[in-house]
Amino acid sequence: MVPVTLNTAIKSEPPLDNGAVNGAANGCADEGTAIGEALNSDFQIGFRNRNEFNVFIYFRTLKVYLFAVGPPKTEAQLKKEAKKREKMEKFQQKKQMEEKKKQQQTQTEVLPLPDSYSPQYVEAAWYPWWENQGFFKPDLSEPNPRGIFMMCIPPPNVTGSLHLGHALTNAIQDCLTRWHRMRGETTLWNPGCDHAGIATQVVVEKKLMRERGLSRHDLGREKFIEEVWKWKNEKGDRIYHQLKKLGSSLDWERACFTMDPKLSYAVQEAFIRMHEEGVIYRSKRLVNWSCTLNSAISDIEVDKKELNGRTLLPVPGYKEKVEFGVLVSFSYKIEGSDEEVIVATTRIETMLGDTAVAVHPSDPRYQHLKGKTIIHPFCDRKMPVVFDEFVDINFGTGAVKITPAHDHNDYEGLNLRICGLPTRLLATPCPTFSHTFAQGLKRFDARKAVLQALKDRGQFKEIKDNPMVVPVCSRSKDIVEPLLKPQWYVDCTEMGKQAADAVRDGRLKIIPDHHLKTWFNWMDNIRDWCISRQLWWGHRIPAYFITVDHSSDTDGHYWVSGRSEEEAREKAAKRFNVSSERISLRQGKQGIFSELLWCIEDLNVFYPGTLLETGHDILFFWVARMVMMGLKLTGKLPFREVYLHAVVRDAHGRKMSKSLGNVIDPLDVITGISLEGLHNQLTDSNLDPLEIEKAKQGQKSDYPSGIPECGTDALRFALCAYTSQGRDINLDVNRILGYRHFCNKLWNAVKFAMKLSGAESVSDRWILSRLSAAVVLCASGFEAYDFPGITTAIYNFWLYELCDVYLECVKPVLSRSDGDSDAQSQADVCRQTLYTCLDVGLRLLSPIMPFVTEELFQRLPRRSTKDSPPSISVTSYPESSEMEFVMTVVRTIRSLRADYNLTKTRADCESTDSKLTYSTLRRTPCNPCS
Repeated sequence: MVPVTLNTAIKSEPPLDNGAVNGAANGCADEGTAIGEALNSDFQIGFRNRNEFNVFIYFRTLKVYLFAVGPPKTEAQLKKEAKKREKMEKFQQKKQMEEKKKQQQTQTEVLPLPDSYSPQYVEAAWYPWWENQGFFKPDLSEPNPRGIFMMCIPPPNVTGSLHLGHALTNAIQDCLTRWHRMRGETTLWNPGCDHAGIATQVVVEKKLMRERGLSRHDLGREKFIEEVWKWKNEKGDRIYHQLKKLGSSLDWERACFTMDPKLSYAVQEAFIRMHEEGVIYRSKRLVNWSCTLNSAISDIEVDKKELNGRTLLPVPGYKEKVEFGVLVSFSYKIEGSDEEVIVATTRIETMLGDTAVAVHPSDPRYQHLKGKTIIHPFCDRKMPVVFDEFVDINFGTGAVKITPAHDHNDYEGLNLRICGLPTRLLATPCPTFSHTFAQGLKRFDARKAVLQALKDRGQFKEIKDNPMVVPVCSRSKDIVEPLLKPQWYVDCTEMGKQAADAVRDGRLKIIPDHHLKTWFNWMDNIRDWCISRQLWWGHRIPAYFITVDHSSDTDGHYWVSGRSEEEAREKAAKRFNVSSERISLRQGKQGIFSELLWCIEDLNVFYPGTLLETGHDILFFWVARMVMMGLKLTGKLPFREVYLHAVVRDAHGRKMSKSLGNVIDPLDVITGISLEGLHNQLTDSNLDPLEIEKAKQGQKSDYPSGIPECGTDALRFALCAYTSQGRDINLDVNRILGYRHFCNKLWNAVKFAMKLSGAESVSDRWILSRLSAAVVLCASGFEAYDFPGITTAIYNFWLYELCDVYLECVKPVLSRSDGDSDAQSQADVCRQTLYTCLDVGLRLLSPIMPFVTEELFQRLPRRSTKDSPPSISVTSYPESSEMEFVMTVVRTIRSLRADYNLTKTRADCESTDSKLTYSTLRRTPCNPCS
């Protein structure tokens, strides 16, 4: 047989169908006609007798087979090709199986909408799906003309669980984030946790003592830090779990921890730069000292305990309770005279450190004492009588003992104005007294000894009840001791002025504006900020104490900062103009705050941020310091607006406290918990037995039947609605349960609307006008951070206007089936109106109640499947212009149907039996912005 050539093939018989082609290609037909279809489909090649063919080339993606002509193949070649085909077939089968398996994994089954709302059912799976779809990640592929919204979470302490105060913060922040995302902005909400130096160290120390009977000093610094990291890795994920259960749409790939290498480097770099500029310096001043923690603490970590009179309080390290709330009077003898001066104090033990007695210069009782001195009863110390206007002439005897080393008022009010007045430090940091009289005694044991000695000398006068405020360490519950210690400080004078000016000239906006007075009061009268802590867990201060040829200790001047010991040594050698070999280094043991910095990836894109949202109670302790440090380190404000929400208290207006049993885990409100479960949480805590018993009584009183299951959406809605209560929120769990019932009403309304069929007309302009009003109120509410206005508008529309009025009108209207064409046409418009109410209403509610709205949105039929958003979280938020367009369309449709007698169109949703079926593509969404 003459081989078929390309020229002759063009004139060959017509090709067979694709089945014959596939059969020939697979060797299933010895004779037949096969075709090769060229890529440009300009010609066909026919051939006879497959043994004359040499090779075929399989173009899989084009489903094309091209057969070339050649001499017959040998048997070995045919076997080899057969093996290749077999391998290819197996490979294709494997790929098909993998593809099928993948499709099965991603395929979801649409179940009928349950009869009633269940938070557990609705909230079970949406968050992982949102996260996997990448809805929370900002798209940085190209500039967004709609702008950027960026916000950092106020980093919660890694020490344990979030409480309802954190839940309020995250509910508000997530609502804002979701709203901006639905507006089409590039949105980033950055998550993270604070290492919480003091709090974490205390928790781990208590755990070690409880479980192993060890202190951190028994382990040593390195071993103790290992224990802290171990604890953090075990417990740290709980906070992130809580945030996810709250529906927080955070970009988790950017999660930060304040001990991460990037942040540690940033803290170190900031300290070194500011120390070199002289903004950070070392000074010896009075600080709040926690004797139990053996560290300075900030003002925010000091609780003010008010006492009405004599009160016995437990103090760590003492077997017996210590007496407070009393005023002790005693006398000092005037040198060279039998006369005495009577003074009074609430802390009699501090008289060992007295350096003077002060009186008012206008007090006639003491004019004769000018130039006189008094004798301390327990040593040969002579102390002056000083005259100063800071003394209240009408308080007590009008004479005041001065103890600069242990009293803030004495140190700052008098000591700094009187040159040469000595300061006598009584207590060591342990603390035990270093004064000869009470050498080695703990401070409150020294109190008893001093009081008895004064009685023995006849200089004790009286003791009486005295209302007072006792400073208590919030971490250790110890009585805070004012102590003169060298610490590291930030000079805030210039930074405070810049922060105040930023608000005055409008570059930084604080909302609500009634906080402006507090802001200016702090910034205009700002004091330097103590940033050092005597801790093992945290960022270590990159400063080294320098000794040149073993010179004497001159604390403050002989300190240099450096990124390494080598850099510090070079700086020291240059400063003192000596060789580096003569320099000895010792790094300080103090830690430093990290609240001055926070991690932001893509700094050039997202800095400065848009908003800082937090509670008003940390306006100075966190917000102001972020503003100052941002301006100092970058020259830019870290954000443009600050929104401050109220502080959460319990239903009785009390501050949340574990010892009161009113600290509630948001997950307990979401899933519900029994009274026994609440009690068990207390038992597993670090509270002492007496506090546990007190807390249990509080729980039994407030939650006799436990806390019912409310769900995340109800909790979020309630918290947003609560922000109308001014400065504090008295949170009642029963109100949250009421919003759970609202979710059920919402559920039933959508379920009813999705089953509608029938015909009769009803006026829809009223409900559309009410929907339009709700859209306007929500838009203006988000712009003004008026969350109560938003929740009220949505609640009233869904519950009172849609459910109670409109749906009740719809039921009889759509129950007829007489086939009247006019009624049917009007009913179609009614269905479109109702669909619009559901669609827009769910989108209005989505930022606040993301779970139930996602569930109902996914079941709501689409008016158009083209470019339909995969999630309600990435749909467009309703705008007033959208509602104007909808009402115009409704009026136009009515007019057209009346003019042209149009026939019935298909409804947006239909029902067959009890199962829901979705209709197909009908018309495009009424959204002029899309």
